[in-house]
Amino acid sequence: MGDNQTDTSAARAVADRMGDAAEAVLAGVDGAERTRLGWGWSEAAEQERRRWFYTPTDHGGLAVADMSPGQYRRTMALVATGLSEAGYATVTTIMGLENLLDRTEGFAGFSFARQRGRDPGQYRLRIFGTPGERTWGWRFGGHHVSLNSLVVDGELVSCTPCFLGADPATSPLLGTEALRPLGGVEGLGRALVRSLDESQLAEAVLSPRAPTDIVTGNRSSVGVGDRVVPLGDLFRGRFADPELARQMDAAHKAGEHYYAITEADHQAVELTAKPLGVPASALDVDQRAMLLALLACYTGRAPEELIEREAARYAGPLLDEVHFAWAGPLAPGSGESGSGGPCYYRLQGPRLLVEYDNTQRLANHAHSVWRDPEGDFGADVLAVHRAAHHS
Repeated sequence: MGDNQTDTSAARAVADRMGDAAEAVLAGVDGAERTRLGWGWSEAAEQERRRWFYTPTDHGGLAVADMSPGQYRRTMALVATGLSEAGYATVTTIMGLENLLDRTEGFAGFSFARQRGRDPGQYRLRIFGTPGERTWGWRFGGHHVSLNSLVVDGELVSCTPCFLGADPATSPLLGTEALRPLGGVEGLGRALVRSLDESQLAEAVLSPRAPTDIVTGNRSSVGVGDRVVPLGDLFRGRFADPELARQMDAAHKAGEHYYAITEADHQAVELTAKPLGVPASALDVDQRAMLLALLACYTGRAPEELIEREAARYAGPLLDEVHFAWAGPLAPGSGESGSGGPCYYRLQGPRLLVEYDNTQRLANHAHSVWRDPEGDFGADVLAVHRAAHHS
């Protein structure tokens, strides 16, 4: 484990940097903009803080499309405080993919009840509470990005759930390899499952068919029995336009029909209290190293100073309790992603839930999420804090 004093110092340094960046953001807005961006800490705000999305819906807050260049710059400076350099590079690349996705859909895709459905201006920031006070946090999100940070008593205590997706998952580039923002995140999972022997595979493979999305969806908290959330329910409220609602429902059903997903497949991958898959304790030295590298694709999203703290949760013998599960074909397929066919994997253990899915758009549309089932949104720390200060 990391040194507690060192971890605390790092968490305070990150929180200080976040606070300065958030204060700069708030200082640059007033009137209606400030009302949309900054919410005081209240029960209603806490309920809103725990709502999150990864679809191109209204994530709540002030959209970058409505910001001045200076406001946008200060917003991205805040976003950068919550991510490693690699994490920030991935997030900004994903945001830019909206322009490419618009072209992929012929600049005439779903409207999502606005003039431009695929719009890099629809990423939104909301700040909860007052930076520098005992409890405050912020959320930044839009299509395929959901970042959540909470500061308590001057320390960054939570940065989950953290969702990153990519559509297209693979795009051509001139004179070099393809653009794959989550290529390594998928590739390491594929390499690990292909390294397993027959007995390990018997534990790891849950279904020969991958689900059409991550199993836990955008639920505020995860629980036993969670299954894939229908596409239309991943937006802020149901669509007022019946035709758009119909298209969403049809798209979800079409995906399940195309991959011939059955009730047995859903049951095989639904979330359980006891982790499914092969435990790290059953892996050899090389496979354990591969598992750690895969974990680092998620813990490595944290601010640079805290990556070691997050990775230490699964170091040494603690890794034994992490399970790796897979759904989908094992051999490379003909998916447009360039890496194979549809795939899904899960990492589950104490204080850990990771999901990766690349199934939609003929396996060229990837979703990945890092969660702490006990501490998402800082729920565990807030409970202790309230007991100590509000009892």
